[in-house]
Amino acid sequence: MSSINADDIERGPGRPSHWFTTHQDELLGTKSLGPTIDLACGRGRHSLAAAALGLETIALDRNAESLAELSSQVDSSGLLETRTLDLEGDEAPDLGTACFGAVLVFRYLHRPLFPWIESLLAPGGVLLYETFTTAQRPLGWGPSRDDFLFQPGELATSFPKLETERYKEGLSKDPRAAQTARLFARKPR
Repeated sequence: MSSINADDIERGPGRPSHWFTTHQDELLGTKSLGPTIDLACGRGRHSLAAAALGLETIALDRNAESLAELSSQVDSSGLLETRTLDLEGDEAPDLGTACFGAVLVFRYLHRPLFPWIESLLAPGGVLLYETFTTAQRPLGWGPSRDDFLFQPGELATSFPKLETERYKEGLSKDPRAAQTARLFARKPR
């Protein structure tokens, strides 16, 4: 088990979202299906939280500085690996033949990646996705361009090859509440 703990997360990138903590048991259930991958992980708050649960986790981001900072917070358990990769290049990112038990996407939106994200999951694997909607604009912080905001109901239909188990839209239950769309979906076995 990792020695990454809640205190480390608090000192580092901050708490994982309420959506993540609500689904911890389901994430733990994917351990035998393959590692967890946190796409566009930023400072790694969800990567650290997944590793703290004992999940082998890959933190992926294009910002090498953020990943270096994240790496400095990780022990030698080997549960958290960082990789620098630009997800918005001309082609779908190459992760080889890897299949993942869980894919995490928080506060990131690049619609051309949706089919690729579906393909990353092992049968029975889960997608945990949460990001801003157009209702975020009046709050005065976060993204404002349509490219980075889901339209009402859009996330619910963005992953047609997955089975939606839970979907919510509206104000999040995080300390700094945001208007988000939240999806928990599973790849059929």
